[in-house]
Amino acid sequence: MSKYEFHALGKEVKEPSRRLDVFPKPAGLETVVLESDEVTSLCPVTGQPDWETVVIEYAPVDLCIESKSLKLYLWSFRNEGVFCEALASRIAFDVFAACSPLWCKATVIQKPRGGIRISATSYAGGSRNE
Repeated sequence: MSKYEFHALGKEVKEPSRRLDVFPKPAGLETVVLESDEVTSLCPVTGQPDWETVVIEYAPVDLCIESKSLKLYLWSFRNEGVFCEALASRIAFDVFAACSPLWCKATVIQKPRGGIRISATSYAGGSRNE
């Protein structure tokens, strides 16, 4: 199988996946921002659902993340018990591992529960100020 053959794009997929597909970075591209407000996970203590907005920013070197695989990746957290802060860290490091950018930043914004909104940001790779 070719390194850039997609496991989800163009195929019927009926379940989540932790695999992030990549493709070659177009010339001149400096930064990519991916955002979804359709992410759900479970509180690891109570099992109650949490709804999150996820914003992923990265500076690609050679590869970009394919968006359908990202959708399936984010879906994979639906039945997982994970704190917002841990989710931000996991996403940043998984994206960094998949496409080896200069830097990657993942922000998870959890919708309020009990009147408290949580926003957690994690960095992988280069400087957090890039």
